[in-house]
Amino acid sequence: MGRPEEERAPLGDASPFAFALIVSRFNEAITTSLRNAAYTALTEAGAAARRVQLFEVPGAFEIPQAARAVAKTGAFDAIVCLGCVIRGETPHFDYLASAVAHGITAAAADTGVPMAFGVLTTNTLEQAQARAGSGADNKGREAAAAAIEMAVLYRELASLPRPPAGRA
Repeated sequence: MGRPEEERAPLGDASPFAFALIVSRFNEAITTSLRNAAYTALTEAGAAARRVQLFEVPGAFEIPQAARAVAKTGAFDAIVCLGCVIRGETPHFDYLASAVAHGITAAAADTGVPMAFGVLTTNTLEQAQARAGSGADNKGREAAAAAIEMAVLYRELASLPRPPAGRA
């Protein structure tokens, strides 16, 4: 069960930042809801609509590839990765969910651009629908909030004084 509205941490100030939304088209009804919630959260937090760009990919497996390529452009302060993988009758789910999670982690580490994980990995369609529903508990909104927070943190870290050369 979700937290009451008043307990939810407020979104940070997104106005100084540019964001990319990488969204899988597979399980489109779910990912559209995640995308809409993420976009709304970013713009409510002050991100200019023109500074939130959507990149669609065929499925969850392609999310890390696109996220890495988008990060390498240098045009974005943070990336929100959104998708939905629902368990089936074969081990495909386990391989796919793991590959996507590790791929996004590696892309963020390799590029230095923060990437928020908004890829649902559920056992049933009903679980996915619950996590992509309207309201504050939508995981797309949560991923957008994480992206804002990480963009703020990375900006703060970049402004820290650097030690003199030769000292770590």
